[in-house]
Amino acid sequence: MIQIGSVEIPGWLAMSPMAGISDSPTRTMARRYGSAFSYTEFVSTDSLAVGSKKALSLLRFREEERPITFQIFGNRLEVIVEAAKRIRELNPDIIDLNMGCPARNVSMRGSGVGLLRKPVYAGKIIEEMRKALDIPVTAKIRLGWDDSSRNYMEVSRILEESGAMAISVHGRTREMGYSGKADWDAISDIKAARKIPIFGNGDVSSYEDAVRRKNESGVDGVLVGRNSIGNPWIFSNKTREEQSFSEILSTTFDHLQLMRETFGDKLGVTLLRKHLVRYLQGREEIQPIRVELLRMEDPDLLIKTLEELNREPVLSV
Repeated sequence: MIQIGSVEIPGWLAMSPMAGISDSPTRTMARRYGSAFSYTEFVSTDSLAVGSKKALSLLRFREEERPITFQIFGNRLEVIVEAAKRIRELNPDIIDLNMGCPARNVSMRGSGVGLLRKPVYAGKIIEEMRKALDIPVTAKIRLGWDDSSRNYMEVSRILEESGAMAISVHGRTREMGYSGKADWDAISDIKAARKIPIFGNGDVSSYEDAVRRKNESGVDGVLVGRNSIGNPWIFSNKTREEQSFSEILSTTFDHLQLMRETFGDKLGVTLLRKHLVRYLQGREEIQPIRVELLRMEDPDLLIKTLEELNREPVLSV
């Protein structure tokens, strides 16, 4: 159990927020399979402050996703605070400030990892968010802008002093993007120096790997990003490879049903594709029609086609 302010996190392993991936259906699947809590995709505070319906739609969630953390990004203190107050009405458990996104169109505007270049200002944002909100405020960071400015110790200290109740750390700089190796020694140094919960993130490929990272670094929790796509089993100490084709289809169909409920049939099956290719990764059964499957727009036809490839009955979990 991890305590973030007044919020109890019932576990130590969770799915990392991922733009275009960690929507409500995907978060729900992760929680069902053992992810300890949920992060939304990051949402622009500029859009939220003016009540953008599209931005607000990214914050829709199911009760079973709780504890739910709304993740936001921006670079203007007043706008960030106004947006945080507005989305507080949607009743999240935690609000997280993204200081880790390396995307050029985000970071070069001073948002995401761009805030690492202004640690005192970032601390002021956290401080003002804390004053305006009655729920915990957290932050997600990287190690720095580039190798010559790895200021993670200064940033984490300022954020803690400013009232952040937990910090998640991706063990790379902005310059690295998602290349190279995540520096878990740096994450360990942050954990050793801070009193608040620290979550480590980067290059976690399996449940066993997450356990090892946690034990070696001393972090309170571990976040899994890309290796959880089409692989919710990672949160329950199982591997996709050991699942039968029937079990994989059952999980896929459950995910598809959530997609349909949330986005409608056509968009739901389209959004499932990025997960479907990972669910079915390495399965010989689908190789002859793999391309055809990923082009299907009718969810019922997709289900029928996959069931016909399977020799066992598909049991819903």
